[in-house]
Amino acid sequence: MAAGTLYTYPDNFRAAKALIAAQYSKSNVKVSPNFVFGETNKSKEFLKKFPSGKVPAFESNDGKYLQDSNAIAYYVANEQLRGKSEYEKAQILQWVGFGESEILPAGCAWVFPILGVVKKNAATEEGYARAKEDMRAALAILDSHLLTRTYLVGERITLADIVVACNLSNLYKYAFDPDFRKPFVNVNRWFTTLINQPQFKAVLGQVQFLDKVAQPFTGAQGGEGKNKKKEEKKEKKQQQQPKKETPKKEKEPVEEMDAAEAALAAEPKSKDPFESMPKGTFNMDDFKRFYSNEDEAKSIPYFWEKFDPENYSIWYGEYKYPEELTKIFMSCNLITGMYQRLDKMRKQAFASVCLFGEDNNSSISGIWVWRGHDLAFTLSPDWQIDYESYDWKKLDAKSEETKKLVAQYFSWTGTDKKGRKFNQGKIFK
Repeated sequence: MAAGTLYTYPDNFRAAKALIAAQYSKSNVKVSPNFVFGETNKSKEFLKKFPSGKVPAFESNDGKYLQDSNAIAYYVANEQLRGKSEYEKAQILQWVGFGESEILPAGCAWVFPILGVVKKNAATEEGYARAKEDMRAALAILDSHLLTRTYLVGERITLADIVVACNLSNLYKYAFDPDFRKPFVNVNRWFTTLINQPQFKAVLGQVQFLDKVAQPFTGAQGGEGKNKKKEEKKEKKQQQQPKKETPKKEKEPVEEMDAAEAALAAEPKSKDPFESMPKGTFNMDDFKRFYSNEDEAKSIPYFWEKFDPENYSIWYGEYKYPEELTKIFMSCNLITGMYQRLDKMRKQAFASVCLFGEDNNSSISGIWVWRGHDLAFTLSPDWQIDYESYDWKKLDAKSEETKKLVAQYFSWTGTDKKGRKFNQGKIFK
């Protein structure tokens, strides 16, 4: 496992690649607390280790030196992030190259004028306009690739996702207004999925999507965009003001729509696959209200009394990678993140997902109910985000085993298959 010190300035999207990779691999990478850009990286001691003087730069605990953000990220990553087969590794390199050659140049040409990092002149204005078209072409390629995929390579997050997402991060914050990003539904979904992962959030924090058209050259020319910083401070102060919460049943935690969800809400509405299915006799809204307002001793019998097995189905889903679950709060974030990204299927679905166990020894599983008899997540591209991380089994609504599982998960009791005790649960409704 790699360990060492990363030299960089705050909020450097290039350094974020290595820091996120380290989160996944659990590598011990610390950011130098005494680094001062323009001073530390110009010192003789620094230049002796890193001749170019550029950051991020990495010094391992055993005396190895690396520059280039992608090389550092690769060094601190694990096998999953680097690719398990030779073909996967080649695909990852391909997308890393795409991120550097197609995304990054156009991104810098677009964002730097907005932040006031470059001076206004005819050349930069022309480059700013051209950057938008170059970015639109690059995103079209990315969007097409992600049409049938959750991640860029394989079924799990790799360095390809980390590198391309980090190269796009400032664009989503400062350049991609709602109208520009609207056509790229698959890219938006993929990016939202990534930034809501605990490992990304630990480094990037909450990424706020731009909600209006950005104006170039509004900052101090050749400086760091003082006007922009003032606006950010004002927004940050507003965000820190306490917000009133509406009391809800204890089982239903208060959730507020963040910028990522707002961005998805602004996208074109896709057809609801459930609309073409028979409605049957089971009133999902009626059951949800009853469940929210009554104890399980009443709501579970009510469910079986009203359930329509001809037109609705019951499924058991179990998270495939319990060995990767560490802190309980991070596991809870996985469940909450999945619920947020499935918001469009709430009307015709209900779920009770439970977390069993404790830190470094836990599992996630749940009971789902929805209209129809097919696996619902495959019916719409909007829902194909997290489901492949779970094993799914359709249950026989008439069996006693199913009734016992429904009772357990709806009432939040019992243990998982390995005897881990119930810790907490979350309701999707």
